[in-house]
Amino acid sequence: MAYVLAGGRGTRLLELTDTRAKPAVYFGGKSRIIDFALSNALNSGIRRIGVATQYKAHSLIRHLQRGWNFFRPERNEGFDILPASQRSGDDWYAGTADAVFQNIDIIADYHPEYIVILAGDHVYKMDYAMMLLQHVEQDADVTVGCIEVPRTQATAFGVMHVDESDRIVAFVEKPADPPAIPDRPDFALASMGIYVFRTRFLIEQLRRDAADPNSSRDFGKDIIPYLVQHGKAVAHRFQSSCVTSGAEREAYWRDVGTLDAYWEANIDLTAVIPALDLFDRDWPIWSYAEIVPPAKFVHDAPGRRGEAISSLVSGGCIVSGGSLRQSLLFTGVHVHSYASVERAVILPNADIGRHVRLKNVIVEKGVHIPDGLVVGEDPLADARRFRRTERGVVLITQPMIDRLSA
Repeated sequence: MAYVLAGGRGTRLLELTDTRAKPAVYFGGKSRIIDFALSNALNSGIRRIGVATQYKAHSLIRHLQRGWNFFRPERNEGFDILPASQRSGDDWYAGTADAVFQNIDIIADYHPEYIVILAGDHVYKMDYAMMLLQHVEQDADVTVGCIEVPRTQATAFGVMHVDESDRIVAFVEKPADPPAIPDRPDFALASMGIYVFRTRFLIEQLRRDAADPNSSRDFGKDIIPYLVQHGKAVAHRFQSSCVTSGAEREAYWRDVGTLDAYWEANIDLTAVIPALDLFDRDWPIWSYAEIVPPAKFVHDAPGRRGEAISSLVSGGCIVSGGSLRQSLLFTGVHVHSYASVERAVILPNADIGRHVRLKNVIVEKGVHIPDGLVVGEDPLADARRFRRTERGVVLITQPMIDRLSA
């Protein structure tokens, strides 16, 4: 069974998570972030999946109901959406471990021998079957998915200190001096928030942890450190189970938890050979397939030509005499005449007015950009009117637009 933790607030994404949880944030033109963990599970052969939701979950639940309702109980498949419902007390989910503990009865009803705990807010392609195989062969109490990162960058992660056999000997949260990998001294092993357990053993540990008044009910802070000290915890290196097509050159994993990281990961998809291949038919990213007409490009006059260069344009979009360059348009976006859009991530159903110039922006769902607006050319004006990051990425929401004419 795969159990996806999808209740995260995603506060570093600021206004993008005002109305939705981080796993429900749009990504890649037609997907949501959670689709990657779910697709990995499905493509890995796991057909019993539970998703724990909590924070502002309506759009996430609606997406799951629309896009992930094809499992068939008669084939021993199942897909459960598990909002915090106080099944084991009067509290909402207190932490990641508690989000599993409160649904022990549902998990036990399915009798899974093994369970894969997944974070629902990362972008990557991974075959969990390889991690399960390692867990069984090494007879581990817990196997932790880890990615190799340069030690200089590992200070932002929970880092696994391992021995020569990749057994975890210590777990350090955001260390100032990250422990190195024995065979790669310039790199450290950062936790991906992916764990494999025997289900019966996990249930025992969750009950033990729930009885501890000093626990914060969290896998990373409580369950994993305890098992490092009192059990057998091993690291599974993402490089040995990441899924790459012929076009991909690296083991791709991204935490798109900031506006800069989110914008960059989406814009990266417009490259001639992107680091993440969404066109890989052997490892599809499943999602809700909205029924919309094809994208449409109209007008062919000097200065008024519907065109897109190095861009991804989703179904239902109309580029009417506007120009796109290195941009990503989600479903139903309308770009009007004489508009110039460059290095932009535009979420569904946004409307870009005439003579608009946008550069290095994220446009929230449904936003109407008024005629003649210019963003991305004057840093001071952008910061005064919108949300601008230190790297110069500008987030535009409808309330920000409304304030311009107030």
